[in-house]
Amino acid sequence: MAERSSGSTVKPWVRWQDWAGVVLGAYLVLGTLWTPTDTAAMSAMIVLGALLVVASVWSLAMPGSVMSEYCHMLLGALLFISPWVLGYSELTGASWTSWIVGVLAVLAGAAALPEANAAHRGGMAGQH
Repeated sequence: MAERSSGSTVKPWVRWQDWAGVVLGAYLVLGTLWTPTDTAAMSAMIVLGALLVVASVWSLAMPGSVMSEYCHMLLGALLFISPWVLGYSELTGASWTSWIVGVLAVLAGAAALPEANAAHRGGMAGQH
């Protein structure tokens, strides 16, 4: 049973946490269409959302890449602090979108770390 569960983590394009990152990043980018924003909010949401999609696709394609999961968590943390750092915390919709997506991105990255570590140790590392 343990072998089968670790085998599924090595398969590319199957980990739900990485698909969650794709959806979260796409939602953040598309959210600028219906959420009132200013220049700072729109820039942060588009750039960080696109980077989250890229990091998630990287994780999906290379399930043994632990660094991509840390990228998810870093981007989530940047999203969470961006309303205060970039000064758009008064824009309720944009700031709440950034905070929620940021927290969920950190949680998804953290949830994928054990599987990414197992995939890295269990065969993916030997292929490099």
